[in-house]
Amino acid sequence: MSKEKEANSISNARILTECALMLAVGIVLSLVKIIDLPYGGSVTVASMLPVILISYRHGVKYGLLTGLAYGIIQQLLGLKSLSYVTTWVSVIAVILLDYIIAFAVIGFGGTFRKIIKSQPIALVVGTIFACLLRYACHVISGATVWAGLSIPTNAALIYSFGYNATYMLPETIVTVVLAYYIGSLIDFRNPTIRHMAQTEKTKIPLLKWTGGLALAAGLIVDVSCIFPHLQNPESGKFDFSGLASVNWMVVIIATVAAALIAAIAFGIIYIKKNKQAKEA
Repeated sequence: MSKEKEANSISNARILTECALMLAVGIVLSLVKIIDLPYGGSVTVASMLPVILISYRHGVKYGLLTGLAYGIIQQLLGLKSLSYVTTWVSVIAVILLDYIIAFAVIGFGGTFRKIIKSQPIALVVGTIFACLLRYACHVISGATVWAGLSIPTNAALIYSFGYNATYMLPETIVTVVLAYYIGSLIDFRNPTIRHMAQTEKTKIPLLKWTGGLALAAGLIVDVSCIFPHLQNPESGKFDFSGLASVNWMVVIIATVAAALIAAIAFGIIYIKKNKQAKEA
């Protein structure tokens, strides 16, 4: 074997090892659920991020490969969902739209590496793009396969848009926040992962993070309190009468606290900027 082929072989082996390790991390994170909705869908601790990082670091090809493996494992973990559909066509549709394709498309998260120079921004845009693709898969599945089961037949597409947004929106927010943070601290563009050089390091003001995280936390609490009550426990159909059983006191306190913390944080930033501008 020539030295070039040997080097390529070692490089491919290293990349595949990284893919396997990040896949394992993603699976573990998917089991840590912040919100677990009763009729499918959950908010995790950025379980999609490892696949997005592989795609950004090694290219979409490896991202899709890792995402495909991730989807297969998620399907094995969610075999119970297949018991709710009755025909073999529906079974195949669920496997493809809710698992295989839905998680494989996360591999497009690294699409913007060569388009956007800033690593954290490229990761954020890639994360949003991947989440939108996954969301589209779930919406199509909900409006077709699950119509008449967990989603009403009438206006199935609208209901599917709404229901799948209940977990995909907070999931996207959590993933975007962590993608930006990690992308600002660690450089994934080199063969060896390392800390960002001081000249490249994106400065993340503590006040900005405090305000942003407060808003994200408030949204997650609100979603976890409200949306589980929007479906009838017997039929699985949307039932807005369930809003009466929501603990609105928790929702109000969480929303007001998040808004207050964010307002204080961003207010201090605004005051400091004005002060600096006047001194200049």
